[in-house]
Amino acid sequence: MILGLIPARLNSKRLPEKPLALLDGVPLIIHVYKRAKLSLSCDEIIVCTDSDKILNEVKRHGGKAIMTSKKHKNGTERISEIAKNFKPKLVLDIQGDEPLLNPNDIDVVVNYHLDNKHFEIIVPSHPTSEKIENPNIVKIVSNDQGEVVYFSRSLIPNNFKQKKILFHRHLSIVSFKPEILQKFSNLEISNLEKIEDIELLRALENKIKIGTLSIKGDSFSVDTKDDLLRARKIIKNDPIRKLY
Repeated sequence: MILGLIPARLNSKRLPEKPLALLDGVPLIIHVYKRAKLSLSCDEIIVCTDSDKILNEVKRHGGKAIMTSKKHKNGTERISEIAKNFKPKLVLDIQGDEPLLNPNDIDVVVNYHLDNKHFEIIVPSHPTSEKIENPNIVKIVSNDQGEVVYFSRSLIPNNFKQKKILFHRHLSIVSFKPEILQKFSNLEISNLEKIEDIELLRALENKIKIGTLSIKGDSFSVDTKDDLLRARKIIKNDPIRKLY
């Protein structure tokens, strides 16, 4: 069984009640759910939330949602609470703020992880040079074996010699081995995680093996009002939107 979990909370600081913001007349969280359901590899898709509003909205649109504790510090802790009630081969953390998610990307990540079981976590990346300076975009540095070396909000690797290079931005899908998800969510917040505010740095600091693969695409996280306005324009002509 491949389990897809979408963590969602209502109290977003940068964009209040973000999951319920409307795109093409449909709440953002519903776009993510419906697109994830189009994945061929996930056997179950569940929204994990601490909000009655989100829970009711998902159910109103025919989706599946489960209430979690309000004490969780992040989405990884939230999905780990639900994941321990299943016995999946892999747990997919599908971020609830990417309404232009491509379902095929989920399938690519799942198949890659199943073929590369020496990695405990898989995080896809997208090579780009567009607006990569934005600190809301997490950058990934990896070696030639596809092992993640570091995550940062800074512009890394530093283009010291001024050559034309592509940076690799973190995409909003993370594949966990189920036992590693539970281990990770029980670890103390690490020093680098505190500095960068990137959860997966905790895994690297605790010697958990993270792999990455490159995926082409133009999906993005909705973090600000400008992101929301941009998504509203794009989704009107988005081919996947016509499928749900």
